[in-house]
Amino acid sequence: MTNRMNPNHRLKDPSVPDMSERKKIMFYESIKRQADLRVKLEYDNLKQSEFFRCLITGYLNNDDQIIHYIQKYKEDMGIHNKIKRQKSQKLINRGKENIKKLGLNKTEIEDIFDIIAEEHPEL
Repeated sequence: MTNRMNPNHRLKDPSVPDMSERKKIMFYESIKRQADLRVKLEYDNLKQSEFFRCLITGYLNNDDQIIHYIQKYKEDMGIHNKIKRQKSQKLINRGKENIKKLGLNKTEIEDIFDIIAEEHPEL
């Protein structure tokens, strides 16, 4: 049985939060775009929740392709001025350079943020 056909596969997806930790995200879209999305997701064998969790994860993890798309969207929509967008990009690049220089992996970075959160809960 493939993972798609196995109903328990969805329950084991680590990106699905526990019932006590869930928060509903909702927004409105046109009927046409929602229908187009459903057709495309069906073609790609994805559920809507998987699709949005995937994008959220990529965004939060600073996936280069998603960040590039967001930057282009912000530019096209006039969100922030050019100087602000350039400063943001410089900060992102500087952060990546520091991670490479220090040789930190994702788990170590998360540990650092956990330590900061424990020592400074007001942040």
